Amino acid sequence: MTHEDLDALPEDDFRREVRTWIEANLPPDLRDAPKRLHWHESKPWYMKLSERGWLAPGWPREHGGMGLSPGKMVAFIEELERAGAPRVSDMGVTMLGPLLIKFGSDAQKARFLPRILSGEDIWCQGYSEPNSGSDLASLRTEAVLDGDHYVVNGQKTWTTLAHDANWIFVLVRTDRTAKKQEGISFLLVRMDSPGITVRPIVNLDMHDEFAEVFFDNVRVPRENLVGEPDKGWTYAKALLGFERIFLGSPRQSSHALARLRMLADRMGTWEDPVFSDRYARLRMELEDLKTLYGVYVDKLRRGETLPPDVSMLKIVQSELYQRITDTMLEIGDGYAGLLGPVPGNRELNPAGAFMQARPTTIYGGSNEIQRNIIAKNVLEMPG
Repeated sequence: MTHEDLDALPEDDFRREVRTWIEANLPPDLRDAPKRLHWHESKPWYMKLSERGWLAPGWPREHGGMGLSPGKMVAFIEELERAGAPRVSDMGVTMLGPLLIKFGSDAQKARFLPRILSGEDIWCQGYSEPNSGSDLASLRTEAVLDGDHYVVNGQKTWTTLAHDANWIFVLVRTDRTAKKQEGISFLLVRMDSPGITVRPIVNLDMHDEFAEVFFDNVRVPRENLVGEPDKGWTYAKALLGFERIFLGSPRQSSHALARLRMLADRMGTWEDPVFSDRYARLRMELEDLKTLYGVYVDKLRRGETLPPDVSMLKIVQSELYQRITDTMLEIGDGYAGLLGPVPGNRELNPAGAFMQARPTTIYGGSNEIQRNIIAKNVLEMPG
């Protein structure tokens, strides 16, 4: 079935087609992975999606994507989530690819897009810095033009899977005299460039998902600048469209609540009326979240631009996810102290779920920043 035929299917038929293929091709040992997988672990699934032509559902077909309409793209991603498919090394697919398609030169599209789809280039994102996380516009990594090259100096941190990537897209300051949101440019940098040092960061559950990346007089060809100089902030904001709604997907909370129920069965907690009441409240909050999520999905289906109040989704989802995993830790007894699954059940990992939930209120724009967006752009409150 061609991508055109697939996108033309009624949604129920579309989901059935996608679900059938995923069930037949997703390796069982990769389902519901307890941690973010490294490239060598997720590569088999990445390549299966690539070979099927399903790696980039939102890219236009002329660039090798599926060309799915927004509603079908949401359904596609929901089917991946339903099956417990792992998140692959997808920064090139979900972030850089759409940006190059919109703002990149013809030469950049021809050079980079096919290599993302083939798995030859794996990308990481160089945004956050030690003192520029939620306030990203205050970044200090600098790029100075020297003939046909930019010379980059500075540091990025919390760079997801930087040690697996061979390229990094970086926000750099190219004009120190401009306002914070101005004077920032968007550069594409090879990770094996002289002067780059990668230092993995081991997190609470002893996983090296993140890294620091240091730039010491790194020379980057001028043609690796995306778009115009000093317009990088505009390009970076363009990446946030779909990210905002999927950060608010009920998937994490739904998965965690199902595991909470399994844990309660194992621990014999259902007889406790306090727990039963708490579980019921969490279940009702999840249903509210699903309803709210549906409101914004419907907007995408109608081709509408998501309004600023979509930030509510991320706040509600991440904080509910944390409350559910807090409860898992409270009823888990001795299992809550394990850095791995409960013996005999790979799906139950109370401490792991608790620690995975901690950063959700920070990444993708902290919940404090999301509340500021709502206050300013929705409630029109003074700064």
